Amino acid sequence: MKKFDIFNRFRDAVIIVNNNKEVVYKNNKFKRCFSGVSDVKKFSHNANFDICPLESENIENYSPIYNAILSKEDFSARISYQNSNGKLQYYDLYAVKKWRYTLMFFSDISAEAELNSIEKQNEKLKEKIKYLEIQNNDLMKIKQKAQSQAIRIALINKVSNIIRSSMDTSIILSSALKELLIMFGAFKTYYASYADGKFVIEEVYPSKNSDIKREFELENDTVETILTSGISVQHTLKEFLGAQPFNQPLMRIIVPVFHMQNLIGIIVLLIRQRRELNEELEILEAISSQLGNAIIRAELYNKNIQTVHQLQNTLKELKETQLHLINSEKMASLGQLVAGVAHEINTPVASIKSNNSILSKFIPKISDPEISSILSDINEVDREAIQRISHMVTSLKKFVRLDEAELQEADINKELDLTLDLIRHETKNRIEIEKNYGNIPLIKCYPNMLNQVFTNVLVNACQAIEGSGKIKITTSYTPKTLTVSIKDTGKGIEKSEIDKIYTAGYTTKGVGVGTGLGLAISAKIIEKHKGKIIVNSEVGKGSEFVITICGE
Repeated sequence: MKKFDIFNRFRDAVIIVNNNKEVVYKNNKFKRCFSGVSDVKKFSHNANFDICPLESENIENYSPIYNAILSKEDFSARISYQNSNGKLQYYDLYAVKKWRYTLMFFSDISAEAELNSIEKQNEKLKEKIKYLEIQNNDLMKIKQKAQSQAIRIALINKVSNIIRSSMDTSIILSSALKELLIMFGAFKTYYASYADGKFVIEEVYPSKNSDIKREFELENDTVETILTSGISVQHTLKEFLGAQPFNQPLMRIIVPVFHMQNLIGIIVLLIRQRRELNEELEILEAISSQLGNAIIRAELYNKNIQTVHQLQNTLKELKETQLHLINSEKMASLGQLVAGVAHEINTPVASIKSNNSILSKFIPKISDPEISSILSDINEVDREAIQRISHMVTSLKKFVRLDEAELQEADINKELDLTLDLIRHETKNRIEIEKNYGNIPLIKCYPNMLNQVFTNVLVNACQAIEGSGKIKITTSYTPKTLTVSIKDTGKGIEKSEIDKIYTAGYTTKGVGVGTGLGLAISAKIIEKHKGKIIVNSEVGKGSEFVITICGE
């Protein structure tokens, strides 16, 4: 109807229905919003109250469109409408009665409803975010506490591993002090032992040798605190009594270290910046407890090591004394034997010498030239034999030298010749002796002892040569050092055996042939002369003994 065209100017959708529920007009906005609506029944079927509190058996009562038509007064309601796409839209319905018509105006509030819905969702989301923030804060606190606990456990484990892996008190203390300095941001940490009311610095980190073994005292109230197993935390200008004051107050933490309820020392941390100490105190207590046990364990271990070393040194001294006694007894017995033998030999030799002298006077008076010549030759042979026996007795007396126990000057070349004379039975017709003697001054030494060394080495060299061979003796002298080299062409020594040859009792000779004391005694004699014996040997080619002694 053209008379209703004015409603096309309205922003709201408008539909006009007569009393017979027939649609008489729809403006353009209505057509766009409710396309496909041709009758009231279909329109009312898709429209519903947004909130419907009615309780009725008449289905039409649940339709806002029918309510608007049937109402005898103006009617308003908020409705929802489901379009052909199944999407819900929201409108404010306002119905006006004019004569036999019902004019219904629909204001689209879908955007407002959606906004309200979004706002409600936002409120819920805000509440959820607030709840999540509270949970997150709680989780962060738990995380921080867990991290702190993990750091604490890691630090304690790290220090514990260091403590367990070493028995050196210095390493234990320096490692623990370093970790504590890093964790607490200190600029200086140290450990001080405690005894008789005084403290002595034993270890400092960073290392300062000037502080080691420094003795100091603390305030009475501080001492009382640590003696009762408490950790002292103070802000002070002085490190300890009598110390130079700092430019500004520092935080000083003193941790007592106990063992079996006895205070054995303290750990001191100096920190420039103030900080709160909560869980860190538990760390300090845990490390202090482990440190106390570690220090005592390390001290006991070191005492045991010292005891072992003392016992080893005592055993070494006993062995050396035993060798010395064996050698002394051997030389004394040899000296007595030589003295006795010399005496027994000298008596008949003197008689033979006397008879030989008398015979030499009568030989010229014999008239028979042939007999005189024969007797003269016999007399000469006897004289040479007597001289040789006398020389041998003299050499034996010089070799043992029982009356020469003090240092004296000796010609080493002559001593070597003397030794060679005594072992001639080992070398005669079998071993060639090559002498390369240097120009050597008189050396202060114990000649009888050195002769014993030369004899041991030369006899061993002779016994190492199977059949014929050669021994080369070389002597030389450099300022304050005498060198004697004795090299043989014997069977040599295995590399695995060289380190054993100076061990008392070790021998490669058969039972009853060697005692295993010769080279052991020789090594001690050379040590007494402030020298050493070096062995160079190759199996199948021979050995060389190089003897060096301090000669003055």
